[in-house]
Order: sequence, then structure tokens, then C-alpha cells
Amino acid sequence: MSRDDAARSDAARHDAARHGAALHERALATGFSGVIRVDVGDTVVFAQAYGLADRAHGIPATVDHRFGVASVAKGFTALTVASLVEEGRIGLDDPVRAVLGTDLPLVDDAVTVRHLLSHTSGIGDYLDENVAGDITDHVLPVPVHLLDDVEAYLPVLDGHPQVAPPGSGFAYNNSGFVLLALVAQRRTGTEFTELVRQRVLEPAGMSRTGYPRTDELPGDVALGYLHPTGLRTNVLHLPVRGSGDGGLVTTAHDLAAFWRAVLAHRVVGAGTLAALVEPVSTVESEGMRYGLGFWLGADSPDLVLEGYDAGVSARTRHDPVTGVTVTVVANSSDGAWPVLREPAGA
Repeated sequence: MSRDDAARSDAARHDAARHGAALHERALATGFSGVIRVDVGDTVVFAQAYGLADRAHGIPATVDHRFGVASVAKGFTALTVASLVEEGRIGLDDPVRAVLGTDLPLVDDAVTVRHLLSHTSGIGDYLDENVAGDITDHVLPVPVHLLDDVEAYLPVLDGHPQVAPPGSGFAYNNSGFVLLALVAQRRTGTEFTELVRQRVLEPAGMSRTGYPRTDELPGDVALGYLHPTGLRTNVLHLPVRGSGDGGLVTTAHDLAAFWRAVLAHRVVGAGTLAALVEPVSTVESEGMRYGLGFWLGADSPDLVLEGYDAGVSARTRHDPVTGVTVTVVANSSDGAWPVLREPAGA
């Protein structure tokens, strides 16, 4: 390492430590429950757990607890699909109608894999996040225990008319990522969550990440709570098994490993990754840009995955220039956001 490289590395660690300290103060001030972790490369600069993983039994959260991360999973879906694109088993510009057949007839025949990855498909969404109300107001139209496989989502996805022409603009869409999971599963004949394990989790060394059923959660998974206080969990608000749009549980440690593996091209090749993180849309309401499955900084090279659902809030951000990764995972619907909303240096 040159003297200049060493100086830049020291500066990155100093800034990361300062950021970790600021996040810690906000966590204490807001009653945060979850885990905060800051890494620079493979060095842990800050890692601390707060609050309770299980309120009823008074079990404190630890840095080793696994947390639901909701739409953070969309990045894993994108990488899984991209790995199949690399193999020539799926094309980014393939219309998905060829895979759907007669299923979901309201999906426009022109919708492609690229449209779904970039949230520009214009299809109707089974979970429309633009509808006013609290995230805990959303209730699935079928019993959640039925949603144990991607194919089981078809009745939930059906009946939502196209709302815009494919490619006409960005509109965040959960159904699109369930469709991506369906396409991947049908193309390979392998259950989607197993595809994610084989193609993303194993190459990244994410041994404690997966899609457990919500009705048989292992003891190291923090329960997700609907409200800042109280014992009511999110088990009746989420599918019993996750799909392309969410349902992943992971640790802050595994998310740091994820970014290192992705940027080292152990999951997909450099060209494929470049295509995923090429900006497609500027989303002013979020203060970010969007590529194919990944959020991007508005005016920075930052790569971002974030999730928000009943009993879940999470964000992991990686700066590919400095190697800094900042991860906040919480086991309540809004728990992560008060910690994250202030300026980084505050």
C-alpha cells in the first residue's frame, strides 16, 4: 500500500468511526431496537445492538441476531436473475409473457425482464406503497400461510390492471419482483429461494441468511413488531415464506460480506454488475437514483438497498470508492428511519 493509499484508508476509517458514533447517539435518543454496523473493507469499525429481539421474553438483541430486511431482498433477486442472464437462460429484454403463458393476463405483453428490474413495467402492484396509510394497514387478500412458494402468489398478483405503458417511467413495484422470482423459478425448475442460496448466498459466504417460514422462526431471528411498544408481531401481515420482493432474514455481518462479495465479482461478473448499477431513473421523492434492483446515491457512487414493511425497517449502504459499508436493521416498522434521517455527520 502506498503512502497516499494508507492516508486515504486512515481517513475512511476515521470518517466511518465518526459516522458510527453519530448513529449510536441517535439510536440512544430514539429508543432504537436493532443493530448498527459500520465497516471499512473487511475491518469492523462499529457494531452494536440495541433493544429487544423478543419483547415478551425480554431477550436483548445482539449483533448476531438475524433480522427481516424486507425489500433489501430485491437486490438479491436482481443478482439471481442477472446470474441467469449471464448463462443465457434469461434475456434482459425478453418479454415475460413467454414464461407467464396464460397466467396474469392483465400484464402487458410488452413487459420485459429489464422493465421489472427497473420498476418501469407499469404493471399493477399487489402492494401499492403509494396508497395513503400506515404500512401496518396493509393486509394480504389471502391467508398468509398459503404464500409458501412463488407460484402460490399468482392469485395475489392477478386482477391488477396495467397502470402505465411499459418503459414510460419509474413507479416502485413489489409485484414486479415477485414476477422476476417466478420467471427465474420457471426457467430453471428450481425453487426460487434455493436459487438465491446457490447463486448469491453461497458465493458471498452468507451462511446465516435465508428465507425461513414466519411461523417457525429459529430463536436467533428477532421478532418484528408492529408498534414501538407492545407485543403484537408482524406474523399475520407477511407471507409465510418470502419471495422476490422480500422475506429475507440476515445479519449485519452477512450484509457487510454481501457487499464485499458483490464488488469482488464473486456473485456476477464485472460487466453484469455494471449493468445492474447503471442509473435508469432519478427518483426525486427518495433523493436517489435507481438502476436494476439497486438504489444509487443521487450524486455519489453509493450503492443502497433498503426495506420497509410491517415490523421491518432496514438499510445497507456501500461506498465502492472508500469501501465503507453502513448497515442499520430494526425489528419495527419505522425503527431504522429516525436513526438514518439525520445528516451523516450530525
